[in-house]
Amino acid sequence: MSEPLSQENKLGLWTSTSLVVGNMIGAGVFLMPAALAAYGSISLLGWLFSAIGAFMLAKIFSHLSKLMPHADGGPYAYTRRGLGDFAGFLVAWGYLLSTWCTNAAIAVAFVSAMSTFFPVLAGNALAAILTGLGTIWIITWINTKGIAASGKFQLVTTILKIIPLIAVAVGGLFFIQLKNFIPFNASGTSNWSAITAATTLTFFAFLGIECATIPSGSVHNPEKTIPRATMLGTLTATVIYILSSISVMGMIAAKDLQHSVTPFADAATIIWGKGAAYWISGGVAIAAIGTLNGFILIQGQMPFAIAKDHLFPPLFGRLNKKGVPALGIITGSILVSAMMIMNYTKGLAEQFKFLILLSTLTVLVPYLFSAVSFVIIRFEKKYSKRTWLQSIALASIAFLFSLWMVAGSGQEIVYWGFIALIAGIPFYVWMLWKKKP
Repeated sequence: MSEPLSQENKLGLWTSTSLVVGNMIGAGVFLMPAALAAYGSISLLGWLFSAIGAFMLAKIFSHLSKLMPHADGGPYAYTRRGLGDFAGFLVAWGYLLSTWCTNAAIAVAFVSAMSTFFPVLAGNALAAILTGLGTIWIITWINTKGIAASGKFQLVTTILKIIPLIAVAVGGLFFIQLKNFIPFNASGTSNWSAITAATTLTFFAFLGIECATIPSGSVHNPEKTIPRATMLGTLTATVIYILSSISVMGMIAAKDLQHSVTPFADAATIIWGKGAAYWISGGVAIAAIGTLNGFILIQGQMPFAIAKDHLFPPLFGRLNKKGVPALGIITGSILVSAMMIMNYTKGLAEQFKFLILLSTLTVLVPYLFSAVSFVIIRFEKKYSKRTWLQSIALASIAFLFSLWMVAGSGQEIVYWGFIALIAGIPFYVWMLWKKKP
């Protein structure tokens, strides 16, 4: 074990906020307007509902981080405290699966963005694989050099990635045509069905709300920093998401937007001309790099937290000389590399897409369990009746919203996500057996 991190080597408010914003705003958000175009301007209500749900969850994580300021593992630690070892393990297991799959998808998105500058990456599988692997392992190396180094890298990439989004969001307001918001509901389904589908899609852009809570032991003054970073990060992402969606949807007709593979680049071209498409592609690449960095940090912190509680092999609880759980980071990157290669291997590409599909539910489960745990942990301390009622109301809204998102994910996702969680039970039983004296 290394010595505890000094204060200057811990994450501060801005690096913690960049972890939240950076992990939420990934490369996928650059494609979101095209995905939402099929629903019409009613999809903007999807953004509104998902933002409300995200703020409810952010508030819960803020409260929990004050109640348990040094709880490494965030949702895992909260769930374990409130619901016990087994529930905590399921949350951690599902979160790890989701993180590995997400990182593989991000690496693929980075290669795709870079193909704008290097066309060979679009047609040569070997070149694409080598580029993806090189990116994964460079970011892995940065994360093994200390959490302060990865935090600073995260802050820089977060600033760089939001610049093109803000530029399009603000610049596009002067090019909006109201006729592009008609029809209101183009989905061919009821308004409620369209809103549910749009909310489910847009809410996945908010996944990462909890990221500041996971490395809490490596955060300076966590009881103050984490709540502020969580709320500030969620607010920042919300403003960027909604404003940029209004601008892009207002600039490009829905029938054209549906078939666009680069909606933000198309919008930038309208504002500044053809050359702007290149810096938007650069923004996508930086977005992928920043999100990959943030989640590679997480993929080491989560096994570290579980191992400390003897629910994961003890090797994952060891720190290197820089105070980083390097084994979890490296092991995760090996799995991420294997999954990314699947995407470029004939016969395995469909399995890769399936893994991404499978991961969507496993990241919603921690939100459900954290909402329940919040109320249970609150009961351990004496509060006024008004505080109790406010806590129960907040937890109920967050829980029901998360449940709505699970239902909106579709039967197939729910089924396979459940199977993925169940697959971790034998490992849990094995760890219990290992703990026996």
